[in-house]
Amino acid sequence: MASTGFPLRTAADAPRRIGMPRALLHYRYGTLWTTFFEELGCNVVLSDPTDRGTVARGDALSNDECCLASKIYLGHVAALVEGGACDAVFVPSIANVGRRRGFCTKFQALPDLVANTFADERIELVSCLVNEVEEHAGMKEALIALAAERFAAPRDAKRAWKVAARAQELAERAALSKQANALAKLAAERATAKRPEDAPLGILLAAHPYLAHDPFMGGALVDMLERMNAMVLFTDDADRERALKTSFDFSDTLPWIVNREIVGAITQLHDDVDGIVLVSAFPCGPDSMTDDAIVRCIQGKPVLNLTIDSQSGRLDWKRASRASSTFCGTRRKEATLTPA
Repeated sequence: MASTGFPLRTAADAPRRIGMPRALLHYRYGTLWTTFFEELGCNVVLSDPTDRGTVARGDALSNDECCLASKIYLGHVAALVEGGACDAVFVPSIANVGRRRGFCTKFQALPDLVANTFADERIELVSCLVNEVEEHAGMKEALIALAAERFAAPRDAKRAWKVAARAQELAERAALSKQANALAKLAAERATAKRPEDAPLGILLAAHPYLAHDPFMGGALVDMLERMNAMVLFTDDADRERALKTSFDFSDTLPWIVNREIVGAITQLHDDVDGIVLVSAFPCGPDSMTDDAIVRCIQGKPVLNLTIDSQSGRLDWKRASRASSTFCGTRRKEATLTPA
């Protein structure tokens, strides 16, 4: 998929300042994409972290039916475009990365959404189509083809992919290692606590990475739980391949890969944590279906379901604080009553 609304450039005059919205799948593939363009000689300009202004700008650009995550994405694009910080914005279209590894349709429609929203801005989009099932173009093939067409010789495009893929692999390994260390620390502190109620609670934050790790949307929740002496683990830090395979024991028909990984991670870590905090954005069709199934079907551990409000772009923190305090307090009381 070439850039939207503009003639193709040669490598000599390809855009060199590439804007990268700090939203949606940036929290999954950000290391890969950033490293790839940097290896092509581009200067990657990352939008600032989400704040209330980002949400307000995205909301003003969107229609009422647009999901919160897409609104915030548009807010990040606006910050890049209106600030004049980049020559073009990277907006890939991602349908799937394999059979039964599909993404929500909003990820496939992003280039059209951005192009139509900023039609008067003469914004240049750098894009590619990732559709392994129908187009036989996975992330690797799509990015290499884009680079060879717009930025570099095929040989250099392949070299850039190799470096970027390695960086992404190391980032994912680091996340796995971080979670393993957190689980070991949780077990050690539980074992050495003089009283059960003194031991930290293990809380699994089950959410899309762009919710869990966005400092405006999920960061305050993590801080709140940690102040309650909870150790927070994240579903996206689990082994993705293992989580994906495990998810089929839960549902054979769930079509969305990230929701599958969330379900699989919950199943993997179920016995290691004291409770699960399930965070979703309103309105999100995949999350509404998946969250309902999780609440109904996950047994043996309490599940606190929180929704990020589509008007404010963040949780109702007073309500969330009360719910989290009650949730953690209940788990501590149960721990106190449980024989060692």
